[in-house]
Amino acid sequence: MQRVAGPDPAAAQHRIHATPGPRWFEPDSPIGIVHADASMYIGGIRALLLQALHPLAMAGVAQHSRYREDVWGRLARTATYIATTTYATIEHAEQAIAIVQAVHARIRGIAPDGRPYHADDPHLLTWVHIAEIDSFLTAHRLFGARRLSPAQQDIYVRQAGTVTTRLGATEVPSNVAELTRALDRYRPELAVTPEAREVAAFLLHRPPVPAVARPGYALLARGAVVSLPDWARVQLQLPRPVRHPSLLAGRAGTAAVRWITTAAPRKTPDPTNHTTAEEIR
Repeated sequence: MQRVAGPDPAAAQHRIHATPGPRWFEPDSPIGIVHADASMYIGGIRALLLQALHPLAMAGVAQHSRYREDVWGRLARTATYIATTTYATIEHAEQAIAIVQAVHARIRGIAPDGRPYHADDPHLLTWVHIAEIDSFLTAHRLFGARRLSPAQQDIYVRQAGTVTTRLGATEVPSNVAELTRALDRYRPELAVTPEAREVAAFLLHRPPVPAVARPGYALLARGAVVSLPDWARVQLQLPRPVRHPSLLAGRAGTAAVRWITTAAPRKTPDPTNHTTAEEIR
């Protein structure tokens, strides 16, 4: 929890879940169910692998992100953003979006192929979004503890899309069928680059976890790889996994994370702690 939610996860959880005020979503709505499940760990690995296939998005990460040196800080900031926009008050969620927009406004450059990019490009924002949402939803279908009906899956896509639209994305899908079509539209733009291969090797073969945790991480990584579309695995030059054992590995890893995160003791939050959304910087 400290790795994912920062140095004081109890205080972060208290601020997000216990601050009084109106919220965009109910905790028991589809977005609340998906984003609370341990399958998000597999979905997150899958999303990073998929997102890396867009050369402009990958150029922004390679040139502006310290993901190799600050893996856990980046993860904590991303997890805090997702938790805040899903469960926190509207005021805190809007603050979180404004902070990310300010960061994106400063990220721009030239990709290795000579094309310019900027992180607040609505087209790139939409790619990052659909890669994430497809990954979170796919991981939840395969490894989630609580199944969603097809109608609930459509609601999830629509709910997640309302957040990304506020961030600046356009042509955001509002149901599963539109999500599938959106992924197909982006496929001609996707290509494996040296930077994308480096990300895949980093995530799958040089994970930023202690040696004692690597067997457990390997289970999650196998679940992420087997859940990728075949075309993405081919582009990333990943071997085709044996489906049934890999699914079992992903389920075992998710079950372990679910047990650890629910069984871990949590200290009582300090009511004087006035942590704000600024922490997601």
